[in-house]
Amino acid sequence: MGLPAAGSAAGLTGTDEWRRVLAGFSHIVLVANSDAVDIASLQTQFPETALFVFFNKVYKVLDRPFHGHSLLVSRGQPRGANIVYRGEVGEVVKFFPKEYFLGIMNIRLGLEEKLNPAADFQGAPTGHLDLVGFCSDFYTEGKTPTSGFAMALWLSDLKLPGAIVLAGFSARRSQKWRVVSAHDWSFEQTFLRLFARLGKITIHGGVALNPYISLAQRFTEVPPAEIALAAAEVLSERLGNADAEIDKLISLTNVIRSADNFMRRLRPKFLKRKPKGSPGE
Repeated sequence: MGLPAAGSAAGLTGTDEWRRVLAGFSHIVLVANSDAVDIASLQTQFPETALFVFFNKVYKVLDRPFHGHSLLVSRGQPRGANIVYRGEVGEVVKFFPKEYFLGIMNIRLGLEEKLNPAADFQGAPTGHLDLVGFCSDFYTEGKTPTSGFAMALWLSDLKLPGAIVLAGFSARRSQKWRVVSAHDWSFEQTFLRLFARLGKITIHGGVALNPYISLAQRFTEVPPAEIALAAAEVLSERLGNADAEIDKLISLTNVIRSADNFMRRLRPKFLKRKPKGSPGE
């Protein structure tokens, strides 16, 4: 049947339409915005029939055009897609040569989130996917799923012939990446690893390796439940110790935070960055 043509994402809206396009690839590799991602190395590990799915601000993981089949997921916010209202569409799309680029998948997960019309993406082939309520029956109350987590589950539900691979889904803080508190990272990591154990997805790299499984295989006389309880006990103690140290740091930095808040209030309005445009409002 051949691979889907460049620009195939244009005008897609329904799950069945997206499935027909995505079913043409041997692998669908979800690339997280993470320090754990080495794009050059990652691409060599998959055939040319693989589709690489990126998220929003790809200039943080790409430093040159990506010559491989690609799709960009851009999530709607209450003001629309952030690459639109920040005026970054051109900066992001330039990393995807037209001959390999399926296009943009503009998604939303919450009722307060807004999809953008295709015209907002400056001529890039654009499709839409409304996933409001997709995770609401099981996700942590008061939190919102990350785009990568939602896409991994949605793709697994499609039962595509190709493999679904997660690359760089570490949920680790770094100097470059922050872990946004609006999401339940622990829940997502637990869920994704269970999905990997069930064979629904594959986690690429070291995160997929679980030393506790090796421990259970080496010491068969120790029940897996006992290993899990011991690990939970150690984790609880370590978190308790970490919380105590964090409380000390918070107390020590009270003066610094007060000074920072005071200086921010004095900052002239013309220096405060405002989003460009007002799509979706």
